[in-house]
Amino acid sequence: MNKLRFGVVGVGYIGQLHAEKYAAMKDITLAGLADIDFKKAKEVARKYNTKAYSSHLELLKNVDGISLAVPTAIHFQIARDILNHGKHLLIEKPITLLLSDADTLIELATDNKIVLQVGHIERFNPAIVKMRPFVFDPIYIESQRLSSFTKRGTDVDVVLDLMIHDLDIILNIVNSDIRAIDAFGAPLMTDAIDLANVKISFSNGSIANLSVNRYSHESVRRIRILQPGSYISVDYSKRKFGITTLKRSGEDFDHFSSDSYEETIFQDSDPLFEQIGSFIDCIKNHTKPKVSGIDGRNALSLALTIGDQIKRKTSSAIPDNDSFQKGG
Repeated sequence: MNKLRFGVVGVGYIGQLHAEKYAAMKDITLAGLADIDFKKAKEVARKYNTKAYSSHLELLKNVDGISLAVPTAIHFQIARDILNHGKHLLIEKPITLLLSDADTLIELATDNKIVLQVGHIERFNPAIVKMRPFVFDPIYIESQRLSSFTKRGTDVDVVLDLMIHDLDIILNIVNSDIRAIDAFGAPLMTDAIDLANVKISFSNGSIANLSVNRYSHESVRRIRILQPGSYISVDYSKRKFGITTLKRSGEDFDHFSSDSYEETIFQDSDPLFEQIGSFIDCIKNHTKPKVSGIDGRNALSLALTIGDQIKRKTSSAIPDNDSFQKGG
């Protein structure tokens, strides 16, 4: 049986990581890399003993599947070409910038019976994988994601860059419609939203509070979940899962105890390797991806709604020059 052939479009930081993982897999072939910066594509291709292309259209003739890791603004254009050529696609998040474009990609993948997987990598974080079976009725979710500034990711606002990871996780664990959203945000260094906080209220009574900031002096990626009988915490960066089982040994709270704590740390895990491996398995076994195009669309829809609300609030906060008077 011939090995499946894979390629990477876009050889920036993330694309090079994808190339590294494909090259390390023994049961597939890394058939090529494509980038409009052909010099860079050749440099990375030499490192992984594969072929460089200046156009994704040339690469498509020689692969079965693609990882797409280009700026979000051109996701749709290139992804549409990939799907129209009948090639399986792992597309970095966010899936697109417009919901209508996401819908088109989902329809193309469905019509062509090919795998469309979205790169929400935290779904493959082993601490999140460990957490998932323990979450059954979340009452309150608190998520915090802070990072120091890097130019990578600034083609979109912080909601689409960072918060969308946590939005995807929360949508996956809360089985309810959204009732209300209250969001705040502001630009710090770019013209886009660089910090944001949002409270999401669900119809079943669950509340999620998320904070993101891409100009922090520290790196924080964690989520906490409170539900009847347990308190769950995950540190994405350390890949650490913790659960406290809350007990009552009597009828009154004098007998309340919380001494049952379990902690697991996954030090040697590689979520990107697992994500790409899952993509390949879906192709081989004709199964649905863990993070489907619809999942990517749902996370995008929520992120866009939050971003739009922040922009409206920011705009409405600007005083009318005719009515605003300075004190003296």
